Amino acid sequence: MSSSHAEHPTPNGSEPRLDGLPPPAVLQLQAAARAIRDGAEPAARQALAGVLALVPEHPEALRLYGILHTRAQRHDEARVCLQRALAQWPDYALAHSDLAGVQHARGDMEAAFACWRRACALAPAAPMPWFNLGRNLQLHGDTTAAIEALQQAHMLAPDFLPALILLGDALVHAGRFDEADARYRAALALYPACGDAWRGLANMKTRPLSDADREQLSVAWRQPAITPTDRIAMGFALGKVCEDQGRYGEAFDALNRANSELRELRPWQAAAFHAHADALLVASRQLPSAIDLKLGHEVIFIVGLPRSGSTLFEQILAAHSHVEGASELSELEQVLGEESRRRQQSLLQWIGAADAADWQRFGQRYLTLTARWRRHKPRHTDKLPSNWLLTGVLGAMLPGARIIDARRDALEAGWSCYKQQFYRLPHFACTLTDIAAYIRDYERVMGVWQSAEPQRIRIQHYEALLAAPEDEIRALLAFCALPFEPSCLDYHRASRSVRTASAAQVRQPLRRDTARAGHYGALLDPLRFGLGLPKFG
Repeated sequence: MSSSHAEHPTPNGSEPRLDGLPPPAVLQLQAAARAIRDGAEPAARQALAGVLALVPEHPEALRLYGILHTRAQRHDEARVCLQRALAQWPDYALAHSDLAGVQHARGDMEAAFACWRRACALAPAAPMPWFNLGRNLQLHGDTTAAIEALQQAHMLAPDFLPALILLGDALVHAGRFDEADARYRAALALYPACGDAWRGLANMKTRPLSDADREQLSVAWRQPAITPTDRIAMGFALGKVCEDQGRYGEAFDALNRANSELRELRPWQAAAFHAHADALLVASRQLPSAIDLKLGHEVIFIVGLPRSGSTLFEQILAAHSHVEGASELSELEQVLGEESRRRQQSLLQWIGAADAADWQRFGQRYLTLTARWRRHKPRHTDKLPSNWLLTGVLGAMLPGARIIDARRDALEAGWSCYKQQFYRLPHFACTLTDIAAYIRDYERVMGVWQSAEPQRIRIQHYEALLAAPEDEIRALLAFCALPFEPSCLDYHRASRSVRTASAAQVRQPLRRDTARAGHYGALLDPLRFGLGLPKFG
């Protein structure tokens, strides 16, 4: 059996991954692949068992078994199958790439990236290994390396839209806006109804779209054959360009339609979330005192509502010589998820049973997972807005961490959330009434914790920063036990990757003309009512 199996067919047209299989086994392998695609696990297992009965340890059958286990989140079993495949074909690029995904899911990032890079080395002319490497480098925060890998994928497959879009996104995060614009527009040249391309252009919020863009977008948005995901993304982009041009009625109509379609995919349950937030608050107030009160002093969490200035506050802190801006990290969720899987219970089910030693272990695990962000600077930010819900948990797990609660005028913040497409569903921002309910829950929970522990939580008001930037920045740094550095006043000059929808805005000096809700008058009265504000006018 050959030991070199790249992704492309051999010159005579045969498929290398089928080497050594008799025709009946080939048919069964193809049936297994279809069953995996369709989510039919019993049929896939039966077909793969048939292949392995005919050709024991065949690498492609083992690889498909690995994919089957991965889909079911059985990552240990998937790893074993893929390692068995690679024992037969050590140079099988696809198997290395699949194994990388499994290692990533298991939290072994070093092994994952080694596998992705090995796949690229084995199949340098194949675009998918480069795309997978670039996509995951970008998710991991290594934007420069991601750009290089995605450029390679794009060069090898110029018409592959996902590579073009992700390359545009990475260029935005690096502050290379002209290049990003060119990539998004190249995608639109291939497919004018590419929602992700319009989303990328609209999210460069300091670069307004033109009248021609609005007309092209309006035409594409109304085409009956486009996919719901493209239509939703284009609706948000159309809302953005109409607002920029003062066409507020049209903007509201486009955003209302986009949010309605987005909500249909997975509706937000405000009452269930309210009950969950209250239950977590009650449980968190009964957690044991921390063993090491300094554990986590390296970390500055930034929480709050999306679109409330959290990226701006992170950019200010990241301009400091002691702080690395890590953006929106998943490690806190990963640590708690690992414990939930170990106990086979949800967080609310096991939170009361964890003792002080458990919480210290969780904190140390988080610090281990995030150590890469402290290789060059001693401290890092973790800017995931929804972590406000875990403020009490953080007190037991990382009591030495500081928490910045990013606050903005609730009406402006709520309306800004309504204008922004969020991809993690269900999401609270698809109706004005759900937004108001979410804001009330957030403010109530954070009010409890801030009153109880002001030494570890600072409410940082966006409007206060606009009114007195130097005073607020000095106070922010002092709260974080950081010496004042003038570079924090010139935060927009900081050279770093910014991986949020505010990537363009935080590279500009402070603007004081960011209020937009007043333009919509009574259209926003449902939000005002939910927030306890008087009706418009």
